[in-house]
Amino acid sequence: MIIDCDPGIDDAMALALAAGSPELEILGITTVAGNVGLDRTTANALRLREFLDMDEVPVVAGSPGPLSGDRPPREGRPHGVSGLGAVVLPEATRPPAAGHAAGFLVEAVRSRPGEVTLVALGPLTNIALALRAEPRLAEWARGLVLLGGSYTGRPAVPDFNMAADPEAAAVVFGAGWTVTAIGVDAAGRARAGHAVVEAMRATGRLGGELLVPCVEFPGRARGDDGPAVYDVCAVAHVIDPAVTVTVPAAVTVETSGDDSGPGARPAPGTTLADLRPRGPGNALVATGLDVDRFWELTLAAYRGLGRRLG
Repeated sequence: MIIDCDPGIDDAMALALAAGSPELEILGITTVAGNVGLDRTTANALRLREFLDMDEVPVVAGSPGPLSGDRPPREGRPHGVSGLGAVVLPEATRPPAAGHAAGFLVEAVRSRPGEVTLVALGPLTNIALALRAEPRLAEWARGLVLLGGSYTGRPAVPDFNMAADPEAAAVVFGAGWTVTAIGVDAAGRARAGHAVVEAMRATGRLGGELLVPCVEFPGRARGDDGPAVYDVCAVAHVIDPAVTVTVPAAVTVETSGDDSGPGARPAPGTTLADLRPRGPGNALVATGLDVDRFWELTLAAYRGLGRRLG
């Protein structure tokens, strides 16, 4: 798998799940501007690579902005100025790999057709650029699992990943493959409550220096059951698809709407899903999450990784 991300608190937790899952072969981490600017998402990915003992995994920087227009990354809340909230990791000792994320994605998938799953945790700019450069990427990839959108009802506003680059999202959903989309409506059920936080705390350095500071960062929106760990759900789905309930759908992404005034259309980035498509559709969308199964899988991986890191 290749993880395209914008670390990001829950991106960091998703990378930790991947690092703690020996059944996954992680071919690379690509970065995109999103939760913070590209320089910081890349620096965070490099720090996380070393902290999580993923030294052999290349980190490749990608796009500093959307395909078109000027949508700046969200700075500050909910990920803090650094992007990792209260987490403080040492500066990385190794630089990113040369090249651009889009080219890396194309070459990595081309070299192993039918084997590589792409996992997108941030804005979809890098994936869209790769598809524009080589449309056959959609044929060569084993699949794409993304975190973004909302599919169980018409969202009042688009989520950040889709709103950050609606044009890229439209390119990705229109590329001729079946996208597995874990929306924020389903992933929002994966909340780190008190028992989960205490289980994280018991994983040693992993919990004390990364996981617990992530979930306890004051900027994270939280309900009575704790903050949601959205991005972790996409990686969990790759490990065990039964974590989510998915159904076929035909998904379109609004790119030019205006949600104000008479005759308003949905805002750019809004996902519109027909859960009863005529034909196969272009996506499998998550309509549910097995929360107990999700946390059983995730905490087991964290415990294993914690033992390895000490």
